[in-house]
Amino acid sequence: MSQAEERIPTIGDHFPTLHVRTTQGEMVLPDSFKGKWFVLFSHPGDFTPVCTTEFIGFEKLRPEFEKMNTHLIGLSVDQVFAHLKWIEWIRDKMNVQIHFPVIADSIGRIARRLGMIHPEKGVQTVRSVFIVDDRGVIRLILQYPAEVGRNLYEILRAVHALQTATKYKVATPANWPNSELIGGNVIVPPADSEAKIKERLEAAQGQEIACFDWWFCYRDLNK
Repeated sequence: MSQAEERIPTIGDHFPTLHVRTTQGEMVLPDSFKGKWFVLFSHPGDFTPVCTTEFIGFEKLRPEFEKMNTHLIGLSVDQVFAHLKWIEWIRDKMNVQIHFPVIADSIGRIARRLGMIHPEKGVQTVRSVFIVDDRGVIRLILQYPAEVGRNLYEILRAVHALQTATKYKVATPANWPNSELIGGNVIVPPADSEAKIKERLEAAQGQEIACFDWWFCYRDLNK
């Protein structure tokens, strides 16, 4: 199958092997982040106001991502020389040093492979976000239009939620860890048999978990 015929990857797929040129040298994705999570985000172009705010925001949150064994990597269809000049401008004018690599994709090869280019936007990428886990599996995909800057705190929250769900084999509620309904608790997978229903109800009686009903139970990860 040719690259043009390859299916655009989606959630649950292994991130495709891509050889890329970045502001920090040659890399191979996802192998260069083996054993680590990474967030790949595309932006429509260098030297644009919204993208500049996002780069500064990502850099300021980078230590928080790294605490979760998660690295950042940007991408746009500009050349590496433009990336380097833009990063220099951000350093000199905004007093922020960008430490994460930025992929140069001047002919849009990578962006097309990952479905980052809207057919009505020419070669300009939309604001795509791929969260990839430490096994190289795509766990979340977000897309914003060029005119709307991303909520970077939501991306940070999503990584935290995904890692928690994976580690403890649970689900997280809306707005976790600040759920209006169950706070920072997590949702126990629903019972799928009569025996499991009985087991859940007994666990609730023993205060190991709490339940609104047998199909909606939750627990405190600290217990």
